[in-house]
Amino acid sequence: MKIGNSPEGAASPPKAEQRPAARKPEATTTTDSVRQTAAAPAPSTRVAISSTAKLAASGGSDDGSFDAAKVQRISRAISEGKFTINANAIADKLVSNAQELLSSKANKH
Repeated sequence: MKIGNSPEGAASPPKAEQRPAARKPEATTTTDSVRQTAAAPAPSTRVAISSTAKLAASGGSDDGSFDAAKVQRISRAISEGKFTINANAIADKLVSNAQELLSSKANKH
């Protein structure tokens, strides 16, 4: 389900319910713009991004390397329809990761 304005589902309200269009504001001078900018509230919080988060956002490895040959082999296998998925290996990794996550949470409390 897509939320938002959709061209096919847009319906306008009956004429009685439509409001008149708002008047366009008159042109402001440069000093008005400066005054409005100066009146902006100060930020209420500061956000700091940890080095771990920066590393994760950048792709995960410090040296920026990856196995291009492996990526090419997998890409070729997928395009040729020869790529097979080992469901058991995926399930084992999921269980292992879940156990690791649960044990790390248990150690924190």
